[in-house]
Amino acid sequence: MKKLLAAGMERIYQIAQVYRNRERSRTHHPEFSMLEWYRAGEAYTALMDDCEKLLRACTEAAARSRPLTWQGVTSDPFQPFERLSVQEAFLRYAETDLLATISNPLQPSPQGLLAACEKLSISSARDDSWEDLFFRIFLEKIEPKLGVGRPTILFDYPISMAALSRPKKEAPHLAERFEVYVCGLELANAFGELTDPVAQRKRFEADMEKKQELYGERYPIDEDFLAALEFMPESSGIALGVDRLVMLITGADDIEQVLWVPVAEPLA
Repeated sequence: MKKLLAAGMERIYQIAQVYRNRERSRTHHPEFSMLEWYRAGEAYTALMDDCEKLLRACTEAAARSRPLTWQGVTSDPFQPFERLSVQEAFLRYAETDLLATISNPLQPSPQGLLAACEKLSISSARDDSWEDLFFRIFLEKIEPKLGVGRPTILFDYPISMAALSRPKKEAPHLAERFEVYVCGLELANAFGELTDPVAQRKRFEADMEKKQELYGERYPIDEDFLAALEFMPESSGIALGVDRLVMLITGADDIEQVLWVPVAEPLA
């Protein structure tokens, strides 16, 4: 779709099937539906407004006037969405100054978050990366509190956590990225798109080095995509999990309850 933006299309969307192996739970499935849309020439904050309107429209279309409920947690999409920075979330729910743990924005050292995990009685290992520790704290202390009462837009991620996002002009250590949470469940992930092919190549190469170190494998860099970035206008894009949205609106407990043909577990 980004190649289409580079070719001159300004507002585009698609609903497609997505496949991700190794993930299976009440909220994850190897095959699921995703809605993606992009806006050329508009800030990523415009997508925040899109999300508010979309969630309300879908709730109304399903004749749901009461707050959405999942796993006993409620969230009212007709209330103004909370807009909360990642830094504010860590301070509020984990009593951790996240940005103070980052000395190198692109390759944060884990030492600061190791101390935070110890203080919070969260298990850690000596070989954990800064990102590993971020998610240990986030998943245990922060994510369950997001989108409670009303949906939350979580924004201003550290730049190291947004490989496809452009840096904020006024704060280049942060990325133009946000996620939408409802009832503690992540619903969407958005970016102000990085259009600098040199910077994007460096991020791809860093990611490949990390994959090689962790999993012993790497993938070729998409040279066509990097070439298209030279012609791509400033744009913003977002991906939203359709099945999770249907779960929330119908009150289903498990993602398989809203899939047409769930993938069966492999036979032993």
